[in-house]
Parts: sequence; C-alpha cells; structure tokens
Amino acid sequence: MCGRFALSAKTKSIEKLLPKVKIPEEMKARYNIAPTQNVAVVLNDGNNEVTFAKWGLIPFWAKDTSMGNKMINARAETLLEKPSFKNQFKNKRCIILTDGFYEWQKQGGKTRNVPYLIKMKTGVPFALAGLWDTWTDKSTGETITSTVIITTDPNELMMNIHNRMPVIIPPDKIDLWLEKDDANLPELGSLMKPYPADEMEAYPVAFTVNNPSVDDITCIQPVNSIF
Repeated sequence: MCGRFALSAKTKSIEKLLPKVKIPEEMKARYNIAPTQNVAVVLNDGNNEVTFAKWGLIPFWAKDTSMGNKMINARAETLLEKPSFKNQFKNKRCIILTDGFYEWQKQGGKTRNVPYLIKMKTGVPFALAGLWDTWTDKSTGETITSTVIITTDPNELMMNIHNRMPVIIPPDKIDLWLEKDDANLPELGSLMKPYPADEMEAYPVAFTVNNPSVDDITCIQPVNSIF
C-alpha cells in the first residue's frame, strides 16, 4: 500500500517533469502527507494544470464522504473488477505528484515497524498513478474532488520493505495516462507494474513520521540507527 508520502520539490523541478502543465508559482513543501489531506494532482479533465484533490476516493454515487477514509489505495490487479474503480480507470485518471513515499518494514521481535523513505536516486519528483472523481453534497451543493493511489507488486528494492508499492508512471508515459478517452486501455494496463528498482533508493527515517502532525524536513532525513 501507500499510506504516506512527501512533495518538497521546487517548482522548477516539477516543471521539468511536466513541461506542458500549468504549475502554481509557489507550492508549499510537504514532508508528511497523510490520507484525507489535499494532494497535488493533474487530472485528465483537459485543464492541463496542477490542482489539489482530497486523498481518499469518494465516488460520485457515495452517500457521504466517509467512504473516502478507506479508499486511499486501489489494487492494480482488480481495477476493472471493482465498481468503485472501473469507470474511473476508463475515464478519470490522474497523476499524484511526489518525490518520495513512506513504507513501514516489519521487524521480527521489534515493537514498532521501521519507517522507510523510498525515492528516486536522482531526487527528482515523479508521478504516481491515480484515479479521481467528483462528489457533490446534495444538502449543501459543496463539491469535493478526491483521488486514490494505484498500487502493484513490489520491485526488488521494495520486496524487503513491503509487499506492495505505488504504480509510478514513467515520465514519457504521463501524456498517455492523462488522455481523456479510453482508447488505449490495453497500453494503460501495461503500465500497472513495478517501477525499475535500479532507479530508486530507500533508507530508514525517524519514527516522528508516524505522527501526521509532524510535517518538516526531519521526516525525509536518513537516520543511521533508529533502534
């Protein structure tokens, strides 16, 4: 799964990843983004801009927003089997921007799992595969755009940390993923695989990342020993 991530990259770095997309001039650095919070996304809605969506998918047909608290990840293997995700995969895809995500490694005999930050060796931002939807509160008219991160099997790096990892869209496939129609569904499906491990690195970080109220640079800094 993917339950926490960061986006501290400068705007210029994001522009290199998304040269055709309108990006806010100043984006606040985030080091510990948690479910139900707003995340930076690019939707395939034709607007071609970085916007923000609530992390935790609330389908348009949901009775209330509580469903979003549970729907933070979607398994790539069953996207077309789940009614919550099937139509979104065909018509409402997005990318979620990050430059590192966290996962917790189980330690035999230890009381706490060890948090790791997983990122590109180059430190550049990258795009997670996501789905989105818009939900409207019938009583107030309020509209909420929300998103879910797609996960897949781990690559060789992640295998020692966790049994799932987010789907990462290669930079040269972002335009394909953000197409508005579903003409390339077979090719889109081929992207639902682990990202090459040799381009990534992982290291343990402090237990303070366990607390979503802690959102500073110490969350992403490596620690030599946390036992």
